[in-house]
Amino acid sequence: MEGIRAALVHDWLTGQRGGEKVLEVLAEIFPRAPIYTLFHFPGSQTDAVEKRVVRTSFLQRMPFLRKHYRQYLPLFPLAAELFDLQGYDLVLSSSHCVAKGIIPNPDGLHVSYIHSPVRYAWNQYSAYFSPEKLSFFSKLVVPPLIHYVRMWDALSSARVDHFIANSMSVARRIEKYYRRNADVIYPPVDTEFYRPGEGTSRREYDLIVSALVPYKMIDLAISAYNRAGLRLKIVGNGPEFKRLHGLADQNIEFLGALGGEELRRLYQEARAFVMPGEEDFGISALEAQACGTPVVALRRGGATETVLDGETGLFFDDPRPESLRAALDKFRGLEFNEKTIRSHAMGFSRGIFKERMTAAIEQRWRAFTEAK
Repeated sequence: MEGIRAALVHDWLTGQRGGEKVLEVLAEIFPRAPIYTLFHFPGSQTDAVEKRVVRTSFLQRMPFLRKHYRQYLPLFPLAAELFDLQGYDLVLSSSHCVAKGIIPNPDGLHVSYIHSPVRYAWNQYSAYFSPEKLSFFSKLVVPPLIHYVRMWDALSSARVDHFIANSMSVARRIEKYYRRNADVIYPPVDTEFYRPGEGTSRREYDLIVSALVPYKMIDLAISAYNRAGLRLKIVGNGPEFKRLHGLADQNIEFLGALGGEELRRLYQEARAFVMPGEEDFGISALEAQACGTPVVALRRGGATETVLDGETGLFFDDPRPESLRAALDKFRGLEFNEKTIRSHAMGFSRGIFKERMTAAIEQRWRAFTEAK
């Protein structure tokens, strides 16, 4: 797509999660496009992103940003709207929060890849802001604030010319909250790096790789494993770390954030990968499957599109510790084929994602230019 003045927009760059993996591929498709983001913690991304032109918002200069960036949520919509994108023919936003709400060139094309409509304002509001989690002051402030975020999120969706969702589950949310249709292109999984180990034996532990935030329902898994007495390793950081650590017995180990090779080894050696909450898509579950490791997941959201029940993993139906424990008991009596599991994961490879995204963008660009 030579000659197109393109820009990439991403919510923020603070780690290497699923959204950042999508951004990396978009940057490959448009190697000269600058990246606009609310804030960027230097060194948090791969070299492919760190070497790009990265333009941040006024939030980058806010005090205590690295530790308390979530406290600046009320300013996120304004920060996104202040990006000057008028000089670009094409804007590609990668959004789970406010990136899709930028103000594009009225004569340009805006394609938005949606990881989820703002979770804590819509489908995960109760997980974050149930009454028992809010102080008296928060009960006065949070509901009207989130009401404002919902209104802004719905209204700003009109600035997007075309939506692409990362799963059918997210596409249904886009239709529900924005009244818009979306194509579905599954995000990229690095199936070349994540692969079964040579001569690696399975250990007697299960594995969770997740941000430690309320909607991930890590506490459900902790309760189930406490009662079962099974070994569980948890990889990831987040605001729930201290609370979750306090709930766990000695059979549960918190490992924090890990590098790629160490994480791959854990995937390769784990007996099972566990996904206790509803995921928008769930790249970690597919990284585990790429390593030949079966998944035990809640039968909701993206897991229903990435796990084959009885072939590459097992579902539990109710978000309760008892339901997960029953699934773990059943899991111990089943045998899974490592090659079958990996073959399934290969259908979500980085190469497939890049090919499908390139084709989708080219199709929308042709339609856009022909309509002028």
